[in-house]
This record gives sequence, structure tokens and C-alpha cells, in this order.
Amino acid sequence: MADNHFKIMFEGQLRNGVELETAKLNLAQLFKSEPSAIERLFSGTPVSLKRGLSRVEAERYIQALNDAGVDARMEADPPISLSLDEIDEAKPERAAIPPQMNSPYAPPKAPVAADLPEHSTLKVFSVQGRIGRMRYLAWSLVLIVAGLATFGVCMAVMSISLVAGGLLSTVAFAAFLILSVQMGTQRLHDAGWSGWLMLLNLAPFIGSIFPFLLVLMPGTQGPNKYGPPPPPNSPAVKVLSCLWIAFITLVITALLNNGIDAVKNELETTASEYEQSLPYDDDSESDEVQPAPSPSRTAI
Repeated sequence: MADNHFKIMFEGQLRNGVELETAKLNLAQLFKSEPSAIERLFSGTPVSLKRGLSRVEAERYIQALNDAGVDARMEADPPISLSLDEIDEAKPERAAIPPQMNSPYAPPKAPVAADLPEHSTLKVFSVQGRIGRMRYLAWSLVLIVAGLATFGVCMAVMSISLVAGGLLSTVAFAAFLILSVQMGTQRLHDAGWSGWLMLLNLAPFIGSIFPFLLVLMPGTQGPNKYGPPPPPNSPAVKVLSCLWIAFITLVITALLNNGIDAVKNELETTASEYEQSLPYDDDSESDEVQPAPSPSRTAI
């Protein structure tokens, strides 16, 4: 019995949350084809991307397409049978396919790697794109320093006008929160996760460890459904990230030292109060009963 074969069918559907341009770019890199050829895949007409695959190979192709941000399906590909009975009648010859109508999935005649962006474009004020761990640390440090400077300005304005200072503080806090969410979303995209996971910061206990996960989890290698990988880290990014790590280390060390000092002071205070609560003995033992003097003898 011949083995069953399968084919991959695609009609231009995108996965949820994936932009069309991102999907086209990912498919162009996946098929190593020209962007103009990839445009034809999104016409809505069913297209067979690959045929004659085993089930394992077909499932591998489906997974690769899903990672690229598109939805495809796997269908049975019946084998082609040949029989001498089919050549009794002369069949009309099929017209030759013009060169310009060749399959868009054929290997390119010239290298097109230079036409495709190797890295994504950095967008600070956006939830689109990807950033790595070091760039996330560097941007966070700049945001915190700018936030502290803005807080000082707000306090100065509040000393002059309470209403103006309160309004400025509200606007500054909203801007700080929005930028934090945007940077965190791009960090999640780099790991292949949805930006909606930023809501975990509001969950009890999880919200206290989620920022550390943003720093520790690695990004995916190569493009994912959120776009190409971020560009390499610049020297400024490396310096800022190292400063941020050193700052966090100093803060943790200071907190531990303060905690140890507080425990020592508490123990000393408790011991002193306990000693003061103990009864003391008199130095001269004045509470002991003294013998009564004997009466003096009178002269007879």
C-alpha cells in the first residue's frame, strides 16, 4: 500500500494580532523569495504551497507557517496514477507557461537578502516591534531618571500652585505608565508572547515578580509573528544596562543592610527591656531581721 501524502493549502488568512506587512515579510524570509511574489499569496485564492509530504513533514510546515503569522491547512494529496489506457486518445497539448507566469515559490534567480530588512526598526513610542533584555534595561533606566527629574519639577510647581502641580503630576504619571507599558509589550513580543500579559502586573504576588521575568526571559531566535529580531545592542545600550544592574545591586545591598541593622536594634531593645523588668536584690540586705539588743544590767 502506498503511503498517504499531504499538501499545504493557503488562502491568505492571518493569525490574530498579526499585521499583514509583518506576515508578508516573514513569508518572504521563510520561502527565500521576492516580496512581489509573496503578494500573490494574499489574493484570497487557495494556493498549494507544498505537495507530496508525509504527515510529519506537513505538520512541520504548518508549524513554521503559524510561527510566521499565517494560517494554513493540511489536506490529503492523492497519488497520481498512470495507465496506458489514458493515452488511447490524443490529448490537446497544454500551452507552455510563459516565463513571467512561473510559480512564485520557485527559487529566486538572484539573491534577495539585501532587499529584506535583517532587523526590525526601533520604535520607542509604540507597542509594535521587539526589544531585547539589555535594551529593555537601558530604556527603563532612562525612563526612571527622566521620571525622577519630572517629579522634582512637579514638586517645585506644587510649592507655587497646588492645582498646577497636581495637574502636572497626573500628566507625568500617565506618560510614565504608558511608556512603561509600551516597553514591556515590545519585550514580550521579543519572547513571542502577547502584550496583554502586561496585565499580570496587576495580579497579587505575580505582579511583584513579573518585572524580573521581563528581564530574565530570552528572546526568540530569528523572526516571529511580531516581526524580525531587534538590531544589535549599541555601546550606549550596553553601558546603560550595566549601570542599571549595578544600581539594582546597590539598592538590594542597602535594603539588606538596613534590614539587618533593624533586626539588631530590635533584639537589643528587647533584651534591654527584659533586663529592666527583672527584680533587683538590695545591696546591704536591709530586709533581713536584725537581732534585738540585750538589756543592760543595772548595778545592784
